Amino acid sequence: MTASGYFVTGTDTGVGKTLVACALLHAFARMGKRVVGMKPVAAGAVRDAEGWLNDDVAQLCAAGNVKFDRALVNPYCFEAAIAPHIAARLAGVTIDLASVVVAYTRLAATADVVIVEGAGGFCVPLNRTVDSADLAQRLCLPVILVVGVRLGCLNHAILTAAAVRARGLKLAGWIANRIDAAMPVADENIAALGERLDSPLLGTVEFSPAPDAHRLSSQLNLAALR
Repeated sequence: MTASGYFVTGTDTGVGKTLVACALLHAFARMGKRVVGMKPVAAGAVRDAEGWLNDDVAQLCAAGNVKFDRALVNPYCFEAAIAPHIAARLAGVTIDLASVVVAYTRLAATADVVIVEGAGGFCVPLNRTVDSADLAQRLCLPVILVVGVRLGCLNHAILTAAAVRARGLKLAGWIANRIDAAMPVADENIAALGERLDSPLLGTVEFSPAPDAHRLSSQLNLAALR
């Protein structure tokens, strides 16, 4: 069975992509879907019995309801929490998109929905010639954009949305994540993006020092997905 899925990207690193990806997994699972999360490239990990483990990957694995070998869920994992193409070079590895596509295809053959979380922002380099946008394009998945609501988010979100569409990909929806509790006129910024992104707002994440993907999953408006 061929899976449907979404590529989760963000306006920057640290804006809540993993939180949203896990919430999407919980939400689709509640609809009776077989779901799995995938993070093709991760940087920043500790070693366990299976190799390098990134915390984002651990959260995605816990949120899914179909279990796979971690090497499929996360084909490339590096110890250093730095730009992935640099982490790969230091590890003597070249990130190959073809191998990521093979891993995705194996996940998609069993799961109904695959949620793929990108690394960093949409255009983060993965090797000398390709970036995360190339990966999204190869997977040909609709994109969900996580906007970190803080100073500068208008420009970051509008540019990212333009980059997504420039790759011929559908911006299926976006989520506003209030990562800066002290940001003034946050509501006005979210409203401004609603007028400009030409894509449905799937939910707003209120600031919390301990955000909960389960709770967020019940607040997402998946019916609005394009």
